[in-house]
Amino acid sequence: MSLELNGRPVTDIMLDGVDSRDYPDFCDAFIYTATWEDTGVELSDDELEQLNKENGDYINEEALDSLY
Repeated sequence: MSLELNGRPVTDIMLDGVDSRDYPDFCDAFIYTATWEDTGVELSDDELEQLNKENGDYINEEALDSLY
């Protein structure tokens, strides 16, 4: 699954806060770094915050996948 923010693709997405004891919600998991696919520039803190707010399902799926 790929992510977009404001219509621009995002890549190199890394999660943090994944804890198996938090299954199945993974409410502490979050995207801590990502880059713009077209420029390779890292997203700012504000952009990461927006990405996290808009992609809870993605974060949950990736957190679960990272445990297996």
